[in-house]
Amino acid sequence: MDEELRSLMDRSRDEAAGSAAYDLLAATDDNEVLARVLVEPGRPLWAREIAAFRLGCAGDRRAFEALVLLLNHRDPERCVSAAHALARLDDPRTPRAAAALATNTLRTAYALHPVRLLTALRAPEAVPALVATLRRLLAPGEPHWRV
Repeated sequence: MDEELRSLMDRSRDEAAGSAAYDLLAATDDNEVLARVLVEPGRPLWAREIAAFRLGCAGDRRAFEALVLLLNHRDPERCVSAAHALARLDDPRTPRAAAALATNTLRTAYALHPVRLLTALRAPEAVPALVATLRRLLAPGEPHWRV
């Protein structure tokens, strides 16, 4: 188990509160089981996050949409996990999606992880998005210095 997965599982264990679904998601190697979690109604966010992360790291593109939503989540830990999985997913839609999130002026406070993902991807779409975003965020008096 890599460090990012371990971190996600430790964080999710508290949210799962002893759920049998947590144990199943932690133990299964069946991508079909994980993919069903993404589309079944009533699944909690922690379960969808585990399923999307594991599918993304396995290169299963069914996780793409869920991972992009998690990359734009208000919880930075969810963003970190999503960015990690998206970087490994190798989906050609990822740079465009990360660029759209990074350049969204209404979501400036959440730009850090999409920007970091863009730099990791080194895709052509990253350059204009990074230039535009960093120019805006690094302006004098801008409170988003961490980006």
